[in-house]
Amino acid sequence: MRLYEVGGAVRDSLLGLKASDRDWVAVGATPESLLAQGFKPVGRDFPVFLHPQTGEEVALARTERKSGRGYHGFTFHADASVTLEEDLCRRDLTINAMARDEHGQLIDPHGGQQDLRDGVLRHVSQAFVEDPVRLLRVARLAARFHAFTVAPETQALLARMVADGEVDHLVPERVWQELSRGLMEARPSRMLRVLCDCGAMQRLLPELCAAASVADAVLAARLDEAARREERLPVRFAAWVAAADRAGAEAVVARWRVPRDCAELAVLRVREGAAVASSSMLDAPGLVALFSRCDAWRRPERWLLLLRTLALQPELDVPQRWLQQALALASHVDAGQAAARAAAAGARGEAVAAAVAAARAAALAHAGLCQDASHAPR
Repeated sequence: MRLYEVGGAVRDSLLGLKASDRDWVAVGATPESLLAQGFKPVGRDFPVFLHPQTGEEVALARTERKSGRGYHGFTFHADASVTLEEDLCRRDLTINAMARDEHGQLIDPHGGQQDLRDGVLRHVSQAFVEDPVRLLRVARLAARFHAFTVAPETQALLARMVADGEVDHLVPERVWQELSRGLMEARPSRMLRVLCDCGAMQRLLPELCAAASVADAVLAARLDEAARREERLPVRFAAWVAAADRAGAEAVVARWRVPRDCAELAVLRVREGAAVASSSMLDAPGLVALFSRCDAWRRPERWLLLLRTLALQPELDVPQRWLQQALALASHVDAGQAAARAAAAGARGEAVAAAVAAARAAALAHAGLCQDASHAPR
């Protein structure tokens, strides 16, 4: 048996980048021989093991054959007869189809090192079109290596995957995994550009395409500014989905099973963004009502993320300092005491909630925060 380091770690080392994790391929091995040496099995779809000393993933060298639609539509063959070259041939891009042996010698049968030098994302073989996740991966890598270009022949294959309907068989978990990783790269707009150019955006996110051009320079600048500010994923996702209406945003988060923190902020941005942007015109009761709709009392961190999302659009001129000051002041009102007074006076249900809101509004009015809010400090 021989072990070879493969994939992204090899690529990143050639670029002088630190690899987050390393993957290995075992050639001349069987599941039984790896188990006998203390490797622990973890793979479900094909044989992958954890190294007994390093804990790093080791996969048996394998080949694959298309047997159905989508990401899971493959039959894998893995045994001691599969060569390293056969394993590398099934990989997606040339820059990911390189390996190093135990002596540090580079094995590069598909010209990946040259494509790294030239800054090109190029597929290894025509088998590229069989796995729709590869389309998303190219778009995500374009966002990471934003100076790279997609080879024309690879761009043609991306368009073919869309036209053939292969992209329609992507599972939600893999779509979100790749889109979210792309949003967290240095230039998220490049991911959108690639997806748009091949037609995948219209299939995956039609609500956003209907609301605004995904290649729009303003949206691209907004996402890239979020990356420059190192904003968290919920902020970046909400800034992207802001192009849709509420129904569109809700459809997107449901279709791709977006995690709760990202989904809630995105829908909140679409639902309340305009109200927050024009909040300087609100009186005290109106401002308290806005805070309540945003659940700012119980979710101050999410409220802050909403403000950070809106700050990516400086044309909105959101009075952030004033809003935070107002929220802090209103939050200091003893809601329990106000509710108890209302209940003692005979109030019930919604009337109690209205009394608490009135107490908060009175605190804002008494402080003079809403008497001339149009001049509120930004």
